[in-house]
Amino acid sequence: MLNSAQTLPKDPSQLQSIVTTLTSELKSRDILFEKLKHQLAGMRRHRFGSSSEALDQLTLLLESEEIAVAADETEDEPPQSPVQKNQPKRKPLPDHLPREELLLMPDEGCTECGGELKYLGEDVTEELEYVPGRFKVNRIVRPKLSCSCCETIHQAPLPSRPIERGRLGPGVLAHVLVSKYYDHLPLYRQSQIYNHDGIDLKRSTLAD
Repeated sequence: MLNSAQTLPKDPSQLQSIVTTLTSELKSRDILFEKLKHQLAGMRRHRFGSSSEALDQLTLLLESEEIAVAADETEDEPPQSPVQKNQPKRKPLPDHLPREELLLMPDEGCTECGGELKYLGEDVTEELEYVPGRFKVNRIVRPKLSCSCCETIHQAPLPSRPIERGRLGPGVLAHVLVSKYYDHLPLYRQSQIYNHDGIDLKRSTLAD
């Protein structure tokens, strides 16, 4: 192939042919890499056995290496300035995902004095959820109501969630765990798959 950029042809059709050839070579290399990985896994199973303590230690070592790599990726991110720290770090969930809205209203009447409640506003919490084969977003809406007599503010509490202040629902967490430990799908590969749907779930987040 080409040794330097100076030998690149100027003809667009020739450049396109070179790009096609390089792409084909990369795909072939990826296929060979996956084949070697499967062969290595088979050799490990043959050598250590499915119930061998050494194989369990090897699995734990591979998982620790993946988590360590994810931690290194997080450390490599540039430090944020004080201005950036005050800005939201999370990207908004994609607009194209279907939304299911759950409205949580506080109890009727003020629990302090029994007065009538009036609408002040609402808090909206978006939670990424996974239904087998697709993602969806649960919009948990919690209106804020104020008592017209004593001005006490009332709002329904958030329902119990697997991870406090987390954005992943139980379906997503179960899917990630099953994919990794049952289907043996690495976290970085899962992150790439989720990115196809516009879901920004980095490997470091999944490892945490």
